[in-house]
Amino acid sequence: MRVTLATHGGLAAPVLAGLPPHVVDTDTLPESAAAELSRLVAAAVPATAAAAGNPEPRKRAPDAMSYSITVEEGGHSSVFVQSDTDMSPEFAALLRWLKEHVARE
Repeated sequence: MRVTLATHGGLAAPVLAGLPPHVVDTDTLPESAAAELSRLVAAAVPATAAAAGNPEPRKRAPDAMSYSITVEEGGHSSVFVQSDTDMSPEFAALLRWLKEHVARE
């Protein structure tokens, strides 16, 4: 499985626009880290889909960051987008894991 994290918006938007997204491939991770990433993705996918179908109006926050997480596995690709103002706890856990992993590289 390959997971890509792209960050958009916020006060750092001009800086972030020129940076490539972060990519994590489970084939390159230790077995325990790959299993944890797979678990976090499995939890975030239904929660993100449910949040996308939520009819509640989104909170406006001009400086909020938004995050795109692309999951590629078995020839299929899914993109999940959430922001600081409407993020599910499961998406937040996945985002936190990805940020921590990328910071260690």
